[in-house]
Amino acid sequence: MGQEIIRKVRGYVEKYRMVLPGDTVVAGVSGGADSVCLLLLLKELAEEMRLRLVGVHVNHGIRGAEAERDAAFVKELCARFEVPYVLVEKDVKAYAKRARLSEEEAGREVRYRAFERVLEEHMGGMEGKGKIAVAHNANDQAETVLFHLLRGAGLAGLSGIRPVRGRVIRPVLCLKREEIEAYLREREVSFCIDRTNMEDTYTRNRIRNHIFPYVEKEVCHGAVGHICEAAELVAEAEEYIRRQAQEAYLRCLMDGKKEGVVEFDVGGLLAEAPFLRRQALLLGLGQVTDGRKDISACHMKEMEALLGKEGSKQLSLPYGVVVRKEPLKGLQRLTIRKEEKERLEEGKPDPIGILIPGEAEVPGVGKVAFTLLESDRMPAGSGLEGFFSGNSQFIPQKSYTKWFDYDRITKSLVFRIREKGDYFTVHGNRSRKKLKDYMIDEKIPREQRDKIYILAEGNHVLWVPGYRISEYYKVTRETKHILQVQLGGGL
Repeated sequence: MGQEIIRKVRGYVEKYRMVLPGDTVVAGVSGGADSVCLLLLLKELAEEMRLRLVGVHVNHGIRGAEAERDAAFVKELCARFEVPYVLVEKDVKAYAKRARLSEEEAGREVRYRAFERVLEEHMGGMEGKGKIAVAHNANDQAETVLFHLLRGAGLAGLSGIRPVRGRVIRPVLCLKREEIEAYLREREVSFCIDRTNMEDTYTRNRIRNHIFPYVEKEVCHGAVGHICEAAELVAEAEEYIRRQAQEAYLRCLMDGKKEGVVEFDVGGLLAEAPFLRRQALLLGLGQVTDGRKDISACHMKEMEALLGKEGSKQLSLPYGVVVRKEPLKGLQRLTIRKEEKERLEEGKPDPIGILIPGEAEVPGVGKVAFTLLESDRMPAGSGLEGFFSGNSQFIPQKSYTKWFDYDRITKSLVFRIREKGDYFTVHGNRSRKKLKDYMIDEKIPREQRDKIYILAEGNHVLWVPGYRISEYYKVTRETKHILQVQLGGGL
């Protein structure tokens, strides 16, 4: 049994080229059966393929003494199999509250950040590449596919968990849970049991504890394996269709490139198969907006309906996106762009782009300097020394220098005057407040509101100089990188 499992996993790893000789592999080890099996199998492969293996255990600070027991177990396990061990301890509950995430989402973020950091530390200047190995198995795959199917998903969702995604690899995704436990029994290796997996708190737990046992017993024995096989076929089909959609997208683009604007030949779109046409439109949307979470099937139907309408027509979508169909030199053109780019008022000043590090001259504000700092290496005289080590209890409030959590910034920053849709994140509960309402509450005269330059990321306002900053971007003890914004070179 043991050798058969090893051959199966070795073949799976080779099929997806998960690792190469000389790679550093960080394995996430919770202490449960799946992760213990992962560590043992990677130890076998490490000796064959000259891999550098590191075991990482993350204590989420949720289960008290039980969590400490798991950490001690993993430490002893790594010592037994001569694998370097790293313990990471985080208060996931507190982080979830600050980030307004569920504990499940917060835990996932914390784990993967920890794996990335440990990987970078252990790679150093060594040859080879770094990989993060996690212990999803075939049952997890089947549960994920069913969850996506019940909730509503396209091909990407029905393809389930990918064996490789970036630096993350899943070597035991090919093994069923019963295979994993049988392998551990044969090796006489114990594992920890997380009692929360038996609870029905999460939807996935209910699928695991109720739906699949019933399906395997009353509907079809081997259902887990069949779903995994289907997911693999869907993943292959989705990859093929993705390439075809990219080609269709390029075929339908009109000549000429404009930043932030996508222009399609309507005739070209209508000549494509309906599915490829929708995929090409989605790719076009992806070029002008950072997310498609709120783009639904009804929006796609509206876009397709626009193609068949006569004359010039326009459609508004989430994220401030405008889709417009209009005649152009005997052809029909479909344009996708951000609404703000179409509504630029005559004489309205252009936004001032920001370089980090760098300086910018902002009307009404003067010279503004941008500096990137590391939270554990604050310069002397900044007033932040010791804050992150617990020796200071507050961040100094200075009118002309502000500090922001740089890790929360995902788009380009600009200084500009206000626009429709601008908002602050306010209060401890991270609720939103329109910039317009804030200016009214602060009794800023109407004639001055359109002259004040603000620092913004999209429509999210970081700071109105002389007034407040957004709660969302405030520096916390979790902040790793700090953006310092200094007006006029003075503190």
